Amino acid sequence: MGIFSRTRDIIAANVTDLLDRAEDPRKMIRMIIVEMEETLIEVRASAARTIADQKEMRRHIAKLEQLQANWTEKAELALSKGRDDLAKAALVEKQKSADMCEQLHSEIALLDETLKAAEDDITKLQTKLREARTRENSIAARLESAQNRYRMRDLYAGVKMQDAFSRFETLERRVDMAEGRADAAGLGAAPKTLEEEIAELRATDKVEAELAALKARMGKDG
Repeated sequence: MGIFSRTRDIIAANVTDLLDRAEDPRKMIRMIIVEMEETLIEVRASAARTIADQKEMRRHIAKLEQLQANWTEKAELALSKGRDDLAKAALVEKQKSADMCEQLHSEIALLDETLKAAEDDITKLQTKLREARTRENSIAARLESAQNRYRMRDLYAGVKMQDAFSRFETLERRVDMAEGRADAAGLGAAPKTLEEEIAELRATDKVEAELAALKARMGKDG
């Protein structure tokens, strides 16, 4: 079932109020836009039919005016021949055509008013439609922003990030232990041999490299 029941409902509608009352603003604004677009099409189609009716009436008027001219000629011919009765009959037919012309002109005038009202409605509908589309873009932007904020919060407070920091702390602890062992080994001990110092450097470098790799990966993920 449509949100609006007629063109006037759309023109008088407050889009903001409708969205404030909606449980799902995205769905509501899409429904509003669709109904506005459909109504705009209907109003334009009605205006097109009115214009077509006017053109048909004007063609009919042109034929009736030609018919009046013909009856006038016939009345003149009858008078020239002394046939007043035929001249009068011709003028009666001419008057019938004139009456029909007058009626058609009145109907065209009424249709002009209808067209003017349709034009006003189309202008107002287009304004409302632009308003609705602007609100749709605004809602979409706000939704995207909210989703991005949620993803960022999940990234920084989620299980994966906590696990990464836990591993980071473990590696730092391993580095501390390696450095501690190296420092403790030198307490009261004989000087290290060249091979021992190089072996310790290699062990420390391996841990440092793993730590740096983890930091780089975390930086890339962020």
